[in-house]
Amino acid sequence: MRSKLVLILLEASLETVPASIANHPAVVKTASRRGKKPTEILLDKSIHYHAMKKLPRAEKRGRPDIVHIALLEALESPLNKTGGLSTYIYTIEGHAVFIDPSTRIPRNYNRFVGLMEQLFKEGRVPPGSEKPLLYLKTIKLEDLIKESMSRGLILLSEECEYKPVYSVVEEAISEKLAIGIGGFPHGDFEEETKKQAVRCYSIYREPLSTHIVVSRIIASAEKILGVIEL
Repeated sequence: MRSKLVLILLEASLETVPASIANHPAVVKTASRRGKKPTEILLDKSIHYHAMKKLPRAEKRGRPDIVHIALLEALESPLNKTGGLSTYIYTIEGHAVFIDPSTRIPRNYNRFVGLMEQLFKEGRVPPGSEKPLLYLKTIKLEDLIKESMSRGLILLSEECEYKPVYSVVEEAISEKLAIGIGGFPHGDFEEETKKQAVRCYSIYREPLSTHIVVSRIIASAEKILGVIEL
């Protein structure tokens, strides 16, 4: 089996509206306009800001756009198109999203939202398919790491020891370790997430947007695996 990079978006800010705020006017209005139940639409801070105020870990939730941009970066990369990348999402609510590398994520954000809502409702896309492009599974992070065929997890956090991104990726590929990137806007990783990391590195002294980190990691992996000459 050829070498590849395993990438996990951790604690991703991707979820449907929790039942605890489903009756909030802002949520009801959005759902009604779209002809869906309140708990069937994605939680989005730009729309549901006032409804979200009392949710636990509110600062980390309601940002599906972060996942959208990161997936576009990952799945449209030459690394992915040549079979050198496996991408997973592990949401803030403990759901794992398994992604077939051939999946084409809609560039249009509204279409992406509809796709994710279908995934959360049906459990897979296309619904009922034996070989879905996307499917949802509620498992522990440690089990997702095992199912990704990785020997462990490298966590990226600005709080950890600095190491050049190229060296981090080289280590991950050579030792068959997944690289975990935060898929949320603010805050720190949960302690349970940190416990799953066998190593933790920082590739920059300050926080970086998720898609920027994804692009730097993929570019390094493409160089290491000979996909693109930089």
